[in-house]
Amino acid sequence: MNTNPNERDGVPVLYPFPEGWYFIASREAIEKQKLFKKHWLGEDIVVWCDDKGGICVAESVCPHLGSDLGPEAGGRVRNGCLVCPFHGFEYDITGQCVSTPYAPAPRKARLKVFETREILNLVFAWHGIDGRSPQWDLPVPPQTGPDWSRVEFRTIRFSGHPQETTENSVDLGHLRYVHGYDSVERVGTVSTDGASLTSCFNFKRTRTIAGVFNFNFDISAVTHIHGLGFSYVEIHENSIEFDSRLWVCATPIDGDIIELTLASQVCLSQHPKRPILGMRFLPGALRSRVLNRIVIVNQERDVMQDVIIWSRKRYRPLPLLCRSDGEIGMFRRFCAQFYPDGQAYRRQAP
Repeated sequence: MNTNPNERDGVPVLYPFPEGWYFIASREAIEKQKLFKKHWLGEDIVVWCDDKGGICVAESVCPHLGSDLGPEAGGRVRNGCLVCPFHGFEYDITGQCVSTPYAPAPRKARLKVFETREILNLVFAWHGIDGRSPQWDLPVPPQTGPDWSRVEFRTIRFSGHPQETTENSVDLGHLRYVHGYDSVERVGTVSTDGASLTSCFNFKRTRTIAGVFNFNFDISAVTHIHGLGFSYVEIHENSIEFDSRLWVCATPIDGDIIELTLASQVCLSQHPKRPILGMRFLPGALRSRVLNRIVIVNQERDVMQDVIIWSRKRYRPLPLLCRSDGEIGMFRRFCAQFYPDGQAYRRQAP
């Protein structure tokens, strides 16, 4: 029996949990649920929010006697603190035990807490190699305002890996072949800076809306990669004149399944270059919201085309690249920094 988690049937596979920032949930979802538990990068975690809006992501195991802290086991939030269902130990959002029902709180009783960051109400937590602290940070949140729509979400689960999904950002060839994009062209060169990678390209495409209307889009896109769990795409549509933002957050669950979250936001010009059928008389904010719904539905459709491939492909540590695939090699060298000792995969032990 092969017990190496980095192999399947003797074939090298990618290390399952690369280092980086990974999506947890939207702030809105956390505040609504008050306390929830999820499996995240091979660990059971709990997530909650205190009375001042502080968010905690912690291991779902009480350091006292090992009780599960999730709501299904009876865990709850009281006065901003997480209460263990077994003996009533209370933990604040720093992870420190601050109270017990029958004795002074033990100073050494602390939860394992993951450092968090928030970008436009999207909450991320850090997963470090061997538990080390953050080695780099996420970008400064982009500016927003009343002209921008609310963020729309879509979540898809499938068998895959965040390096494979993120590799699409430099694989321009698949945009034509899988998604039917036209006139795909690289703008400048792919650049890297530490844990960040930037890829710019233009393309055109035609989409049928509601099965009747054809929309021709002329797109300029800039993709910002920060680790393998956070991709942020700035999109400008040139023929209508609108901007959109797309976050693509690939989060490993258990070493096999990943959860891919798409988050989209749109800002439509008050005076579009050409009319958008059916939206001419809608207020600006509502037009942006309707357009954002169209955008994310189409993004989800593209991703589902990729999922068919991602969920069935095998990782090739030494791919047979052609001349136009040069940036894939560059991308894989960039990815090495997110793995223990720079090793993305391990071979079967002799």
